[in-house]
This record gives sequence, C-alpha cells and structure tokens, in this order.
Amino acid sequence: MKLWSRTEIKKILNRYGKHPHKKWGQNFLVDKNVLHKIIQFAELTPQDLVIEIGPGIGVLTREIATRSRGVLAVEIDSAMQEILSETLAGHKNCHIIISDVLKLDLEQELSRSFEWDKQRGYKVCANIPYNITTPIIFQLLEKGSHLEYALLMVQKELAQRIKAQPNSKDYGLLTLMLQYYARVEYLMDISRNCFYPAPEVDSALIKIQLHRPARQLKNELGFKSLLRRAFQMRRKTILNVCWAEFRADKEIIRSYLESLGLDINSRPESLLLEDFIRIAENWPASLER
Repeated sequence: MKLWSRTEIKKILNRYGKHPHKKWGQNFLVDKNVLHKIIQFAELTPQDLVIEIGPGIGVLTREIATRSRGVLAVEIDSAMQEILSETLAGHKNCHIIISDVLKLDLEQELSRSFEWDKQRGYKVCANIPYNITTPIIFQLLEKGSHLEYALLMVQKELAQRIKAQPNSKDYGLLTLMLQYYARVEYLMDISRNCFYPAPEVDSALIKIQLHRPARQLKNELGFKSLLRRAFQMRRKTILNVCWAEFRADKEIIRSYLESLGLDINSRPESLLLEDFIRIAENWPASLER
C-alpha cells in the first residue's frame, strides 16, 4: 500500500466516507522523496521510542514504526482511528491515542504504552497542524523533560520566525524561547504541492534539539515574564519595558541597565537572549514596589 500516493489516499478516504478537515490541519504528505528525507533526518534506531502528533492516515507513522522500537501516535480526529487500524495493521509497535495533544501528559502516556527507560529519552516526529503549532512547541519545550529532539514540519513563515536574527520583524518571543530551551536547525523547505489537499502556504522541516542539561536560572519565572512583556511592548525602549515589569523608580532602573552595559533606549528586538537573562537574574527584588 503506497500511503504517500495521492490516488491511494483519496481511495482510502472515500472508502471510509472521510474528508480532510481544514480545522484540524489535515494535509497529508504525498511526496515519497520528502518522506524519505524526513526519515533520514530522524536518524531512528531500533531502540527509539517516538511520539507522532497528528498521524492522519499513517503515512509517516508506518515508516517510523519499521525503524523504531515503538510509536505513540496522538490523533484528535476519532474518524481516523478505523483508517489507522487498517493502514498500521501488522505494526504491533504502534499505539494510537485519540485525544487533543494539548490536553495530554505525553511522557505519562508514553510510560503507559511502553516499558520506557527514561534515561534513553524519546523523540517526536510530526507534521503538526499550523493553527496550534506554537502551543505544541511550547508544550514540548516546557514539559518534555526527557525529550531528545523534535523533528517537525511547520509553516515556513513560522520556521523563519524561529530562526530570525535581532533587529528583524520576525525576531520575537518564539525566537528567544526556542533559543532558551534548544538548538534549532532549519533542515529544508517543503512545497505546499507535497501535500493533499495542498495548504495555502509552504512548509519547512526543523529539528529542535533540547539543551542537556537544561538551563537552570534562579529566577526563571521572572525571566519569562520579562520576555513576554518585552515583546508585548516591542516598540518601547527597554527602559520603559523594565519600568512596566518591575514598577520601580525609573532612575533606579536606568542606573541598573547602564550597570549591565545596556543602552536604555534599545528596543526589545535588538537585545540578545543573554541580555534578557542578565536583566532578570540580577535585578534585586528588594527594589520592586
């Protein structure tokens, strides 16, 4: 069964009376060469456990299953369960969960489905829905304590935001949060014509490799709060951002930023990750109102 074939996918969907749902981002991969490149980038071994988000009809799932110890496939569309039972028949190492991935504890579900040695970690490989890409990425970053890396097909525009440089319009909260948690590789572009039905935009394949050991800040909550505020006020100066965040006397904040060697008139989009970390980590809480 050539699941990557547009004709085969249409045949399967028609047989089950199913149509792709735009609201769930159901765009199925129909390019064999792209499929093989994704598998090559995944660098799977027979010992690997893999979580796939949004398996659809199982195009990528089958390829992962033949090369890994097991796949936990999380699908939101209950109508896909019967199709997956057919397309994954014979792959006993596939566990399918019908659920909203944002409501799951993925590591807990992995433990329930497999005898999992957490010291080995796990991988994520997915063509994730464009409309919930950012929430999924934040979930993986903040709750994936044993995640080795995630190989994700995302909207090309979002991939460009993730890899954006300072002083550009794309540089923002997502860029810096990814830098904080991980190293990101932009692997390749994927044309919209490689999917059925074709989405309105092109995609990109990225690899998110989490920092191990993870960063340890004494004031991580303060750092994240400052970062969020900074890009809510991205056209304001860092002096005004810090005044809004810390609510201390402005002259005190001015002296503090200058002591860190920062230009008080800098905009958030011109600052580096380490600049925000230094501001948050060194701020004396006793000065807050």
